[in-house]
Amino acid sequence: MRVFVVDAFTDSAFAGNPAGVVLLDSPADAAWMQSVAAELRHSETAFVVVGGPADEAKPLRWFTPTTEVPLCGHGTLAAAHVLGGDQRFDTRSGVLTCTALADGWIELDFPADRAEPVEPPDALAAGLPGVTVEAAAQAATKVLVLAASAAEVRAVRPDLAALATVPSRGVIITAPGDRPGVDFVSRVFSPQVGIAEDPVTGSAHCTLATWWAARLHRDPRETTFVGEQASARGGVVRMALRGDRVGLRGQAVTTLRGELLV
Repeated sequence: MRVFVVDAFTDSAFAGNPAGVVLLDSPADAAWMQSVAAELRHSETAFVVVGGPADEAKPLRWFTPTTEVPLCGHGTLAAAHVLGGDQRFDTRSGVLTCTALADGWIELDFPADRAEPVEPPDALAAGLPGVTVEAAAQAATKVLVLAASAAEVRAVRPDLAALATVPSRGVIITAPGDRPGVDFVSRVFSPQVGIAEDPVTGSAHCTLATWWAARLHRDPRETTFVGEQASARGGVVRMALRGDRVGLRGQAVTTLRGELLV
């Protein structure tokens, strides 16, 4: 089986979010895929069945080192990049369409994940020391936290043990952008699923796009944003919010290709 490592949401190697991509001739056992993901040790590894009819959506699943996840943006971008850009994937989150754009970026058509305001969980104060929690909201899988400034987002050193007690699959912290051309910054911590900090998280931007839509003014026919995920590796996500769908736009670089022997 062919295996790849792809840096997603970046145009430079060793930046963005690395994902494993494994191409399968037929569906594989879930326990085996989990073992492969644990061996590769990236935040997610994407498994794509490429042996079916060419005109059908390709089955796609994503695994962290410890568990399967229902949606993964950078893993989808990585898989589309390996397969040439224009793709349709059959996933636990429905059929996802990927389109190669003229400027070399790839757009992923993902479901919007709107967050509803909630009282901040008590663990956030301990888990995000030095952060002024101005608001909190609950999306389908993650809690979103609005910080007072981008500087707080960039500087926070989370208490991962405390964040692991937040009843969610992860915590997004965000604030308005602090440099030209960037609408907002964010970071994502998911110790609940074995990921201390995700370098660039496509699925989180399905929530961030809807959150910032109520706070930034754009053309109402298509609300567009640029988000910077301010992890150590860093990455940029362009977004186009269209009702209940979000177009996530990113670049990718293949850093490794090889053969899986077991």
